[in-house]
Amino acid sequence: MKNRVKEIINVETPKLNITDKPLSSDLLGKMNAYWRAANYISVGQIYLYDNPLLKEPLKLSHVKPLVVGHWGTTPGQNFIYVHLNRVIKEYDLNMFYIAGPGHGGPALVGNTYLEGSYSEVYPNISQDEAGMKKLFKQFSFPGGISSHVAPTTPGSIHEGGELGYSLSHAFGAAFDNPDLIVACVVGDGEAETGPLATAWHSNKFLNPISDGAVLPILHLNGFKISNPTVLARIEHEELEKFFEGCGWTPYFVEGDDPEEMHQLMAATMDRVITDIRNMQFIARDKKDNTRRRWPMIVLRSPKGWTGPKIVDGLQVEGTFRAHQVPLLVDADHPDHLKELESWMKSYKAEELFNQDGCLMPELAELAPEGIRRMGANPHTNGGLLLRELRMPDFQTYAVKVTSPGAVEAQDTLILGNFLRDVTKLNQEYRNFRIFGPDETISNLLGAVFEVTNRQWDARAVKSDEFLSPDGGVLDSMLSEHQCEGWLEGYLLTGRHGLFNSYEAFIRIVDSMFSQHAKWLKVTLELPWRRKIASLNYLLASHVWQQDHNGFTHQDPGFLDHVINKKADIVRVYLPPDANCLLSVFDHCLRSRHYVNVVVAGKHALPQWLTMEEAVMHCTEGIGIWQWASNDQGAEPDVVMACCGDTPTLEILAAVSILREHLPDLKIRVINVVDLMKLQSESEHPHGLSETDYDSLFTKDKHIIFGFHAYPWLVHRLTYRRTNRNMHVRGYKEEGTITTAFDIRVQNDLDRFHLVQDVIDRLPQLGTKGTYLKKMMQDKLIEHKLYIDKNGQDLPEIRNWKWSSCRTLAKARNNPK
Repeated sequence: MKNRVKEIINVETPKLNITDKPLSSDLLGKMNAYWRAANYISVGQIYLYDNPLLKEPLKLSHVKPLVVGHWGTTPGQNFIYVHLNRVIKEYDLNMFYIAGPGHGGPALVGNTYLEGSYSEVYPNISQDEAGMKKLFKQFSFPGGISSHVAPTTPGSIHEGGELGYSLSHAFGAAFDNPDLIVACVVGDGEAETGPLATAWHSNKFLNPISDGAVLPILHLNGFKISNPTVLARIEHEELEKFFEGCGWTPYFVEGDDPEEMHQLMAATMDRVITDIRNMQFIARDKKDNTRRRWPMIVLRSPKGWTGPKIVDGLQVEGTFRAHQVPLLVDADHPDHLKELESWMKSYKAEELFNQDGCLMPELAELAPEGIRRMGANPHTNGGLLLRELRMPDFQTYAVKVTSPGAVEAQDTLILGNFLRDVTKLNQEYRNFRIFGPDETISNLLGAVFEVTNRQWDARAVKSDEFLSPDGGVLDSMLSEHQCEGWLEGYLLTGRHGLFNSYEAFIRIVDSMFSQHAKWLKVTLELPWRRKIASLNYLLASHVWQQDHNGFTHQDPGFLDHVINKKADIVRVYLPPDANCLLSVFDHCLRSRHYVNVVVAGKHALPQWLTMEEAVMHCTEGIGIWQWASNDQGAEPDVVMACCGDTPTLEILAAVSILREHLPDLKIRVINVVDLMKLQSESEHPHGLSETDYDSLFTKDKHIIFGFHAYPWLVHRLTYRRTNRNMHVRGYKEEGTITTAFDIRVQNDLDRFHLVQDVIDRLPQLGTKGTYLKKMMQDKLIEHKLYIDKNGQDLPEIRNWKWSSCRTLAKARNNPK
């Protein structure tokens, strides 16, 4: 295979002479030995149960009963790591490593072990023979560690199980970290995923003055599990032009001869680090933040490099057969035991480790020291760097509510003013950002643009709005994947932020949310990992506000997905009005190590609670709205519950009808802000005790529950409760281009259907109930005829006000 470095000179960087052999023979020998040590440690992790230094002939009893792991990507990543170590020391770099290829765990675990950071975190995995034996045994072993780069791996912010997010995480980490370089190794299989393919365009958002740098290293080893990779099979010119078209300056390092490859990689590393430093110096010296063509490396090396070349007559090295375990070593393959021993001895462990199992001092000194080691970089344990947000007093943004429902407001518009000032107060520290796929203004958070702009380093034209290379909002890329990945990288490196999205399309990042929630769950169990700021979702433009977009924009199922995760990680809030939204979001931005999902509307709706009442209600998370209830001093005949802004409106409208026509009916109104309150306290830390739940919902009365999302979610949360008379109305996959109220009608969440529900559950209402039900049926027909003719809802719907507001306001001002 031809070895070369492809130079493409950036116009801003003076031409450099790349020495053919920048490494002295002594340094070359040591770096190759360090690489061999990393490869040896990696193979040992995959295979060995005992005899870590092969001090005695290898026996089947020394091999794990079940050998599980991935070898193919490992030697290439070991090769990259040793070369990154060299430039870190040479240039005193603040750098860490993101491993994008799946199941690269042996490489990162092995390298952090060699540099000492692993043993500092796990003292029982000592840097000697006994520690090496434990290191080997734990890998892919019950009670041990996984085969990919996981939260348990020092120096990692990226879970290597699901592919596609490495480059997004790298850019998220680099934003607002001007001294940081993130080396991101992208697997050529990973490069075929949608999120990664899109992530190459993240360079249009990197500010060379205030942000750090990302150094992508595309690892072309040619194969996935059993198929070739696309980028490895296209012509060199096509690959080169692809990356040039994406705005990168690619440098190619290709070959299979270790000595030549070390020299080529060293020369290329010198070049790209010089390029990055020159670009940053020019930009910062001249205050010129226009977009640069950042360097990247394409490393083409054989899959399973230095491993078994032929096994059972079949080519392994350089083929898909090297992807996982290249040698099956068990009782059914006795000849493979000798092949494994020969393979491991080819690394000459006796030259790498002393008799005690310690790495030779002359090799150990190749690694950086202290926090310059990539496994000990504080950015990879972001809680160490986390600074508290400066927060304005959210109560000063309150909507003045003179009585329940007397005024209307747009909830997210009110929240936008609060977020504007959160942004302003933290601009000095550059540790808070808003992310979203072109929806910040659509979701009515545009007030933030009074104090910042959208970050954008690509070409701008005169008619553009709020674009700047140093903006604090990242919403100019229409990719939920990138926004999620950027925010995760930002949070994982010790900053704060939120993701605002249309509710239906947050489903695009279902899997990314899952991976992050799993990361939080595992890191919560690791004492050395520090808590990070919570991942906050604001879901607006929700299912009940899609009268103009219709069915395609209606999907509240993200809530169902979220509550499947561990109870100590997820929180779900559905504030009924703007004051509650302010209270909830202030709490979420202050919280740590959660995923907070907040659903809020942007259309004008009635406002129910004063700020004082909202704070009390949100602190409790659930409560009886006494001003809407009339069961004081008596058992209720029915419980009317609601969760979400639109269900709250319809439940209260139904209550007003019932109280007008059936004044003797005792009704209790319950509003839920914190969805997890419905779950038992044995299942979720926010859950109500059985006693408290029964005191609210009663043990036997019928509960008519208006819910924002799919009805069965409430049933899932409450299935253990004593009261089985739960009747939930929510979204049931009905919708089209119609009026706002008609969407509720189509899903049986409207006031007329809710009144009928109550009557159907209470036969004691007799004739009065029968006549009221007939009235409601007539109203539904009247509604349909009216909207078909006029294209808008009935005046009584559009102009509805809480009918008891005057009476109840008077009662509240003159309590008994």
